[in-house]
Amino acid sequence: MACLLSTSVWSQSLKPSVATQPAAGLSIRNPVMSSSSDDNLEKLQALDFIVAVVDNEPITNQEVSNLAAMADPAASRLGRNVLLNEALENLINESAQLQIARNLNIQVTPTELQQTIDSTAERNQLTIQELQQRLQAQGIGWERYKSQIKRQLLLQRVREREVINRIKVQDHEIETYLQEVSKPQPGRSDNINIAHIFLAVPEKADAEEVARIQAKAQAFIGKLKAGEDFGKLASQFSNAPDRANGGQLGMRSPDRYPSLFVDAVQNLSVGQWTEPLRSGAGFHILKLVERNSPNAMPSSITQTHARHILLRPGGQLSQDSARAQLVGFKRQIEAKEASFEDLAKQYSQDASATQGGDLGWANPGMMVPEFEKAMDALAPGQIGDPLISRFGVHLIQVLERKESPLSLRDKQELARNILRERKFEEAMKNWEREVRGRAYVEYREPPQ
Repeated sequence: MACLLSTSVWSQSLKPSVATQPAAGLSIRNPVMSSSSDDNLEKLQALDFIVAVVDNEPITNQEVSNLAAMADPAASRLGRNVLLNEALENLINESAQLQIARNLNIQVTPTELQQTIDSTAERNQLTIQELQQRLQAQGIGWERYKSQIKRQLLLQRVREREVINRIKVQDHEIETYLQEVSKPQPGRSDNINIAHIFLAVPEKADAEEVARIQAKAQAFIGKLKAGEDFGKLASQFSNAPDRANGGQLGMRSPDRYPSLFVDAVQNLSVGQWTEPLRSGAGFHILKLVERNSPNAMPSSITQTHARHILLRPGGQLSQDSARAQLVGFKRQIEAKEASFEDLAKQYSQDASATQGGDLGWANPGMMVPEFEKAMDALAPGQIGDPLISRFGVHLIQVLERKESPLSLRDKQELARNILRERKFEEAMKNWEREVRGRAYVEYREPPQ
């Protein structure tokens, strides 16, 4: 995607949609692409009109053009017509899913929206003002950005709510998995996470320009040997879209990386980097960030002992009021004007209140994701800022952590979570197909 921020809720890759056919009996002709002339297509893209209606919800030409414009530059080889078609199909699928979210009364509060934006800025090492400036430079208005963030949060929540309940993991599947991972697997390929600094070479570059770019890449090797941070160099100088993430391409199996990359890092230790490599697109410096076996069962797990104060908005207590009250509690605790335990016993609205909010020792995966993510970010003794979860608003304190050997029950639960995650993508695709199949989609012709 052209956007430099690469956030999970903002980026929408234009992958082929899981159900690209319209409802039965409707024309499959795409109104956005109905003109075969590039000149006519450009003129139509400049106009705004309704191109499709999904259960009475309109999708406009401008929405389609905006999404297509955000595609990764590498996707441009597919051609504008293909990008516009994929953008329209994605918007149709999302519109049908968002209507389910509205029917289920799934909401995103202003506080939750701001938390997500703050987190995005923090991940990109930007202030909110710098984030706004970066978006403006990319032609993305602030209100449009917030609207898209809210849209993606709603989609994420309705997908999780609808899909997770469909996933069932049987006991015999867990036992089979544990038997399988306990067997020696010689030659098993490890998953790897590679970061890269990419310097593009123009298609018609002469030998002198190629040599200049190669020398620049070699200069980066000197900087790395002198102790400069790989991620910072990638963020500042790489020509790749993933530079905002320090050039990291993510943990994946070797067959999902170019063979050039896999061969180059095969004998590297974690943390080492390669000399500049030449590909058809330019020069790459690769760093092996992480390596692990895809099915290896860890010998131990990190357990966390935490406590919380939970306030459930409702009645006269709004979400913002609950958050403000917990901010006050945190201030009192840190000033030693009150104890966490006493405030939890008096105010917390769940069963842990009688124990002063004590949640006991928790294994990874035991808490809902949003709670666990916030808890994992805290050091022992630290109190976090109020967190909004599906259960209410929490004030969390981590008391201690420890490494514990995996018991048989731990291994079974870990296997259950792994198998559930494996089934999630297939269940998601099936759900998306069903939602699209139930939706009434009407394609509209462009104005003449």
